[in-house]
Amino acid sequence: MIQAWSAQHWTPLRVARLTTDFLTSGPPSRILDIGSGAGKFCLAAACFAPQHYFYGIEQRGYILEEARRAQKKIGITNVSFLQGNFTQLDLSRFDHFYFFNSFYENLEEEGRIDHDIEYSAERYRYYVRHLHNGLRSMPIGTRIATYHSLYEEVPLNYDLVDTLEGGNLNFWIKRRS
Repeated sequence: MIQAWSAQHWTPLRVARLTTDFLTSGPPSRILDIGSGAGKFCLAAACFAPQHYFYGIEQRGYILEEARRAQKKIGITNVSFLQGNFTQLDLSRFDHFYFFNSFYENLEEEGRIDHDIEYSAERYRYYVRHLHNGLRSMPIGTRIATYHSLYEEVPLNYDLVDTLEGGNLNFWIKRRS
């Protein structure tokens, strides 16, 4: 079942590579994947950049277990998978962020993984506001990579520095307070 969702919900390897190169261009850092699903981005990125540490946050425990099984099978140690809602995290614990629009399933019923969590447009707006506010308070130099995003979560104090994959992959750097 996890593999069936791959094309719509999990990051393609070429996107993971491009994103990893952007997010890890500086000293060793802590990178958070918001809505990490089965962990494909974190696991690939951890292989591409072993000196950096990757965290994935996912609400669904059964999907997170798949990520942990894959991590154990390939023996990657620079990844941690966290179960829960990203709104419960202190974003200041992380240096950079990857966001493959995990909130969108609240707007589009056909894109939903399951019916285990509550969905609504109001929840989408809440998540976007929460992420936007958290990112706004991050230090100058913070990097964000968004994939298939509507850009609502990116504060105005971040500059768009590159666009790839037909406009679907965007790289942002916080340049001002």
